[in-house]
Amino acid sequence: MIKRPRRLRSNPIIRELVAETRLAKDMFIYPYFVVKGKNIIQPIEAMPGISRFSVDELVKDVAIGLKLGVNKILLFGIGEDKFEDAHSAHDEHAVVVEAIKALKKNFGNDLYIITDVCLCAYTTHGHCGILENDYVQNDSSLEVLAKMALAHAQAGADMVAPSDMMDGRIAAIRKKLDENNLVNTAIMSYAAKFASAYYGPFREAADSAPGKGDRKSYQMDFRNGNEALREALLDEEEGADIIMVKPALAYLDVIRSVKENTLLPVACYNVSAEYSMVKAGAKANWIDEQKIVMENMYAFTRAGAGIIITYHARDILKNGWM
Repeated sequence: MIKRPRRLRSNPIIRELVAETRLAKDMFIYPYFVVKGKNIIQPIEAMPGISRFSVDELVKDVAIGLKLGVNKILLFGIGEDKFEDAHSAHDEHAVVVEAIKALKKNFGNDLYIITDVCLCAYTTHGHCGILENDYVQNDSSLEVLAKMALAHAQAGADMVAPSDMMDGRIAAIRKKLDENNLVNTAIMSYAAKFASAYYGPFREAADSAPGKGDRKSYQMDFRNGNEALREALLDEEEGADIIMVKPALAYLDVIRSVKENTLLPVACYNVSAEYSMVKAGAKANWIDEQKIVMENMYAFTRAGAGIIITYHARDILKNGWM
């Protein structure tokens, strides 16, 4: 035989030399849940190892993470008063706004802060936009989302990440930011966000489950790959700087499709149930946590993601899994 592929697998040195997919710690973004109050650390039962933090405790935990190399975080606000019009989402004293200010005061440009922009945690009904006649209204939601993004950017956020899936929200947010001289605030779009059962544990973490109905009229049908690409390309046209696919593990084909059709960086979100299933399996000694986690990380990268949002980031860096 002339052609023997096993020649390039014969020992660890040659396997490392010819590896087609590589990971770096700079690819990871670590999500945080921040709540109002002081001295609060609330473990999330459905997500072992993940907690909600008050701003003061968040600052302490971020300091620990920075020493490990976790210098990019994604903030979710929890526990605000809920209103039909979601005006607490853009209040000048909203917990995310206060968290951004505290983090920038303590860490400056050593920490890159991304904020989730969505209304589900701020509405009485738990949907991601303004609800009228039991239907989430697209256009009337855009101004509220833009105001929320503006509040975060004015507080010092480096990037905003709209996850609502309203049509036109990237253009509305970009316009609002630019009008307020925030042209350098980047936008990472949850461009292909599917109506997925993989978000289950997150609902507990963020207290954001819809009061009735579901989100299928605005989040994507998980059967539709071409539509996901259409969404991504529309967001690119509207001014997104990074395109994200969410969830990740069951949507590797979508990550690949987006990667092959955009010149923008592509991110994926390794979501709560993907995380919690690994933790549960490891706790029961059914799987090797390190090997499963790293296989997933390489799968995301192999599919085309250059940015990975994952709750595993701290474990990966702390335990030296790379």
